[in-house]
Amino acid sequence: MGEPLLDGQRRKEVLRQCLSVGVATGTYGISFGALSVAAGLNLWQTIALSALLFSGASQFAVVGIIAAGGSGAAAVATSTLLGMRNGLYGLQMSRLLGVRGLRRVAAAQLTIDESTAVGVVQPERSAQRLGFWGTGLAVYVMWNLMTIVGAVVGNALGDPKRFGLDAAAPAAFCALLWPRLKRGDARAVAAVSAVIALVVAPHAPAGIPVLVAALAAIVAGLLPQRTGPAPA
Repeated sequence: MGEPLLDGQRRKEVLRQCLSVGVATGTYGISFGALSVAAGLNLWQTIALSALLFSGASQFAVVGIIAAGGSGAAAVATSTLLGMRNGLYGLQMSRLLGVRGLRRVAAAQLTIDESTAVGVVQPERSAQRLGFWGTGLAVYVMWNLMTIVGAVVGNALGDPKRFGLDAAAPAAFCALLWPRLKRGDARAVAAVSAVIALVVAPHAPAGIPVLVAALAAIVAGLLPQRTGPAPA
């Protein structure tokens, strides 16, 4: 038997979730666009980062490292490490979506925190697929449009140091990270990674401390979690 189709009301509910998440998340693209041109990237480079990389944490890391004078290699390596979680999401979503060919490529591009979260939270399989595709497309369109707006505004502002924007990329990255630190172990990993970055910073070129801290966080995430004693 095929999957039951969603009725009109249920479909509207899922699409409303997709749109609300898309607008809320995509609006942050304004910050990225402005910070990217402030870091020295031009309009087309900024647009390409959002269109091709399409990962907020990775993109903010790239512009933060470039703004600090880090190398392109350090920026790419750090953004890759931060984006590895999307690969794990992809393993889960590939079984749910069951797509092939060009649709599989599109699904890989749209596999982010928000599309995965809205998809898997739905109780019906058809709603899960709609939630994934709807949210992914909504965020992609809004993020890229707002990136252009932010980049144009950033170009109009001129020297970013006059407005303190040279320090805004790390602040934006922290704001993006903070909601994900709900669990004690996540906060502990973040704190240790921050300490490692601070210790390494005086002795390494710009961008390397972030890369080392990201590697430490990944290693910590791979360690088996301690569990309490089994209930009697």
